[in-house]
Amino acid sequence: MTINRTIDTNSTILVVGSTGKTGRRVAERLSDLGYNVRHGARSSDVPFDWADRETWGAALADVDAAYVTYFPDLAAPGSIADIQTFTELAVARGVQRLVLLSGRGEEDAEACERVVQAAGLEWTIIRATWFAQNFNESYFLEPIQAGEVALPVGSVAEPFVDADDIADVAVAALTDDRHVGELYELTGPRLLTFADAVAEIASATGREIAFVSITAEEFAAGLAEQGAPEEVIGLLIYLFTHVLDGRNASLADGVQRALGREPRDFKVFVADAAATGIWAAVTEQGE
Repeated sequence: MTINRTIDTNSTILVVGSTGKTGRRVAERLSDLGYNVRHGARSSDVPFDWADRETWGAALADVDAAYVTYFPDLAAPGSIADIQTFTELAVARGVQRLVLLSGRGEEDAEACERVVQAAGLEWTIIRATWFAQNFNESYFLEPIQAGEVALPVGSVAEPFVDADDIADVAVAALTDDRHVGELYELTGPRLLTFADAVAEIASATGREIAFVSITAEEFAAGLAEQGAPEEVIGLLIYLFTHVLDGRNASLADGVQRALGREPRDFKVFVADAAATGIWAAVTEQGE
């Protein structure tokens, strides 16, 4: 691939999903380095919404590079068509470089990767496993605070990756020509079951936090009771029953190849998160 020019601090970088777990971190790092960051979110000055294609063109105008996360997930229906249209528009708008956050072991995500790879711009693929931050910034926070995490998964192990590692790789890929044309598969340095992960959190907080393995039907019913949209329920069931079938129960060296260092261990993440008090029992937080 021919590199036209280097992305430098005069460049404008679009961060799609700049309020999300990785996008927020990427935007902060780029700003700290002096890059011009355009926030791609529904609440941004130039709004971006995956559900409204009319917003895409303005968000991509005069952009040199883009970090792309897809909501709710590249495994969701419609993702391939959206990524195809978005990438074609990016090329038409003159975007030079695109870094895509993909999902490990997801067939539709890999189809989206191929779309980006064939688009004719500089690309880097970041294929990540489950985020450690799902335990303190997302799905599992409230159950941990309540003292019981009930999920439709058993003894399958997952190499949880830290969102800070993902952000570091993304920033490197956006700003350094050496990462053009690379596919980095990112994992943490250890395999843990979800029960193992919850046990580490319990140990760090000094609380009793149970992990309970339930059926997919029970999980779906619980989500519906909480008012979760049908499409979100379907996506989570797919991730737990198909992607978490053991296909990702192995370590990869993407962090090492991209950054020249070891990935952050789950235990370090847990210690840092526990120190903030985020996992205190709900009754304790209300006192």
